[in-house]
Amino acid sequence: MTQTLASSLPAAPADSRRESRGMLLGLAGVALFSLTLPMTRMAVAELDPLFVALARAVGAAVIAGAWLRWSRAPLPPRAALLPLAMVALGCILGFPLLTSIAMQSLPASHGAVLVGALPLCTALYSALRGHERPSRGFWALALLGSSLVVAFALDQGGGHFAPADFLMFAAVLSAAVGYAEGGRLARSMGGQETISWALVLAALPSALLLAVLDPGQFGRLGAVGPRAWLGLGYTTVFSTIVGFFFWYRGLALGGVARVGQVQLVQPFLSLGGAWVLLGEPLTVANCGFALAVIAVVALGRRMQVRR
Repeated sequence: MTQTLASSLPAAPADSRRESRGMLLGLAGVALFSLTLPMTRMAVAELDPLFVALARAVGAAVIAGAWLRWSRAPLPPRAALLPLAMVALGCILGFPLLTSIAMQSLPASHGAVLVGALPLCTALYSALRGHERPSRGFWALALLGSSLVVAFALDQGGGHFAPADFLMFAAVLSAAVGYAEGGRLARSMGGQETISWALVLAALPSALLLAVLDPGQFGRLGAVGPRAWLGLGYTTVFSTIVGFFFWYRGLALGGVARVGQVQLVQPFLSLGGAWVLLGEPLTVANCGFALAVIAVVALGRRMQVRR
């Protein structure tokens, strides 16, 4: 019995270091994701939303395929195909397409705050799937953090949601499924392999849909300005593949529910990006909500999550 207790002592610090590393990697992913909506809004100002969503999927798939070949990654096991398909539908096709349409009419700063509900949705999906069991304290803080960002969205929208807000909520649900499935799969496959194989899986349908777009769309590409191409390039490289390298590795190390809470900070990083890139206002209220949400994230990290 003494030996059993002694052998178990190093586990707690090791687990703590593992979670801390997962939180840092998750934060790096969130920092890259935070410019997704401002950059998407820049892209759809001149490009068709469907073209933006499909082009970024195809472009990222080319990069992912090259990385898989260079790293000589093994083929995914058959059991991983369904989770990979869910990652592809949720993160590579669903979220980009829905947000691209929404960003035609919503300010990036308004859409960004709605993404604050993503950590709660991700944790809820993971719990329903039986992957993790967050404590009551964790749920309470997750609900508090999500309530803060929803209240912020309502305040910005004059007390009501715009029609495009519902597209954003659908996008959040799509991403939650992809995040939870990908984070769990990354424990066995690795974060880079998970997103790369999901991109390869989505490449063919994305390319086929891109090929049947209105030919007039391709004829207008020569008149598209550099800001729109910058937006498309960023979402292709950083939002669709590089950010996920960090994000899925972080979820695998620290757990989907716990590391997912880091994403509560993303709306406020996005607000800063929208201010710099698009000139959208950054107010005292924005900063106050940001500080409150960051405090909730810090407290949520201390709550128990059984995996």
